Amino acid sequence: MKVLVLNGPNINFLGIREKNIYGTVNYENLCSYIKENAERLHIDVDIKQSNIEGELINIIQDAYQKYDYIVINPGAYTHYSIALFDAIKSVSIPTIEVHISNIHSREEFRRKSVTAPACKGQLCGFGIYGYIMALEAICSGLE
Repeated sequence: MKVLVLNGPNINFLGIREKNIYGTVNYENLCSYIKENAERLHIDVDIKQSNIEGELINIIQDAYQKYDYIVINPGAYTHYSIALFDAIKSVSIPTIEVHISNIHSREEFRRKSVTAPACKGQLCGFGIYGYIMALEAICSGLE
């Protein structure tokens, strides 16, 4: 099984930005954590990150017919990117949206996800473990 883990803007600044919300684990350690757990679950995983909306769309489109699943943390694009919504829908790859913080308990503008309706489901508020929960959901036969 091949899974793309795609991270949006500012995720590369984990451990630097708002540690009280996003924790102290840095991006490199997040990637290692995901890879170690993917190996344990016998998942072939690729992890990519971009701060640029168009690059994220290009990565999603490039995933077409290459990946069985996508796990995406769209970052701030979650709240307004119809373009990411359209890209996720266009490739027809089952996708799980992940957020480190609980977006529903934060500022009003963060409580709405325009990308989640294009996804199989959304995990938020479980810290970086949300990524592992998404991989485990995939292994459990998400469909």
